[in-house]
Amino acid sequence: MRQRIRPGSALLGICLLALLLFCSACNGGSNQSARPTPTRPVNGKQLLNGKALTYVALGASDAVGVGSTDPETQGYAPRIAQHLPRGSHFINLGVSGSTLHKALANELPLALSTSPELITIWLVANDFVDGVTYESYMSDLHTLLDQLQTGTHARIVLANLPDLTLLPSFGGRTPAQKASILQEIKRWNAGITHEAARYHDPVVDLFAEQSELTAHPEFVSGDGFHPSAAGYAVLANKFWSAIQQ
Repeated sequence: MRQRIRPGSALLGICLLALLLFCSACNGGSNQSARPTPTRPVNGKQLLNGKALTYVALGASDAVGVGSTDPETQGYAPRIAQHLPRGSHFINLGVSGSTLHKALANELPLALSTSPELITIWLVANDFVDGVTYESYMSDLHTLLDQLQTGTHARIVLANLPDLTLLPSFGGRTPAQKASILQEIKRWNAGITHEAARYHDPVVDLFAEQSELTAHPEFVSGDGFHPSAAGYAVLANKFWSAIQQ
């Protein structure tokens, strides 16, 4: 015998079915969604509110402090750490000779594991000098910033290229060669600014202000390439200003 269904019961069943399908879709969507991006400090005031924090420096020999007489205190990264709230933890992951691509394998995983609130990045000079292509560098920079964005809640500040043609180590180049290098530096810096803007990360512009770091002999160490102790002080101040803004 075929069972008769009253109109009211049919309507109720349709409503219940629609409700179940809606709930199932919501649950399924939440299970498949990517992990939420951690909340990041909007500005320096939010970050530097008196609470101890973890600061990680990503970089190469400049982060190590090569060129100064006492790298552990005179480098730009430890100088930045001196400004942080009492009880803060400073982790310097800089490795002499590192390129950005090497840092993705050696420095990035450690940075992600430390749950930092502040990250500084200066990883560009070795890539540029060693002949890494613009396209390769920008791809690596995108990977670095993207993983730091999704894997930490840190405020991230990075620096670009100064005018390297003013350094004594570039003194053997002809005017035409220096002009070509200068144009390429400008291209790289524009790319760095573009990538950083994707994530609203401030860039310390070392090329501006007539390349203060490279134009003044007292800011360059005896090797003709790395900053001196005085140069690192200038660099640290520029980073600190960007961190606070």
